[in-house]
Amino acid sequence: MATTTEAPPLAPDPPQVKPPRRRGRLTPYWLLLPGMLWLVVFFALPMIYQASTSIQTGSLEDGYKVTWHVVTYWDALSEYWPQFVRSVLYAAAATILCLLLGYPLAYLIAFRAGRWRNLIMILVIAPFFTSFLIRTLAWKTILADSGPVVGALHTLHVLDVTNWLGWTAGDRVLATPLAVVCGLTYNFLPFMILPLYTSLERIDGRLHEAAGDLYARPFTTFRKVTFPLSMPGVVSGTLLTFIPAAGDYVNAELLGSTDTRMIGNVIQTQFLRILDYPTAAALSFLLMAAILFMVTFYIRKSGTEDLV
Repeated sequence: MATTTEAPPLAPDPPQVKPPRRRGRLTPYWLLLPGMLWLVVFFALPMIYQASTSIQTGSLEDGYKVTWHVVTYWDALSEYWPQFVRSVLYAAAATILCLLLGYPLAYLIAFRAGRWRNLIMILVIAPFFTSFLIRTLAWKTILADSGPVVGALHTLHVLDVTNWLGWTAGDRVLATPLAVVCGLTYNFLPFMILPLYTSLERIDGRLHEAAGDLYARPFTTFRKVTFPLSMPGVVSGTLLTFIPAAGDYVNAELLGSTDTRMIGNVIQTQFLRILDYPTAAALSFLLMAAILFMVTFYIRKSGTEDLV
């Protein structure tokens, strides 16, 4: 006897999903709009204005006009190239000192501080609680001729070495390159420690244990594991230290002399005292171009693209 089977009922149609409204697609752009406006008003427009100023001729009394006088760049570079070189050397020396001082401290905070971590971090950022100017002026007292620091350096015969290198003059530390580099190192040291600490804290502790299981010595573990993994922090810290140090003028003004003037001091003088706005603008763009070239070269040679 033949039997008939009924066909299974058809599945209901899936609910139709309405396409997202166009207004939702524009939400990210609306969120970016305030930041973009900020960059345009306070970064792009001033740069365009300075670029226009750098190719102008005239005087403050008669007014300035755009005459495409690009020779200003060559004149500024040929006259003030010693200040450019000095700024790079001082900034590089301060950056190296910050790295040598900041890496052990960042390592201590990340791996050995324990319950004292928060306290040490507060001490690291404590200089930010006071004015940059006050911190720099304090070094005039620290490095005074009759102060304990100069006396200790003289007793240890450190001043003999720095005199031979040309970083100090006789028994004085103030108004010398060493004083300027000390001020730069102190003021920008937190910018080195914080990225290093962030990078070191991300390292998985099990990697150190694995290196120990493979009979690696502590120095080998640091050289093969810790330091390569902390390179993003090293690159970020050196950039955050070198870039502002190269354009700084406060430390050279308060702790140095006419022989230790940096390019930032020249730009300040051209803008505020001599009132030669085209030369000052040209120097600013030359400094920016030099730093941009060095930073680009450094990032490519550092071998890392993951910056903290």
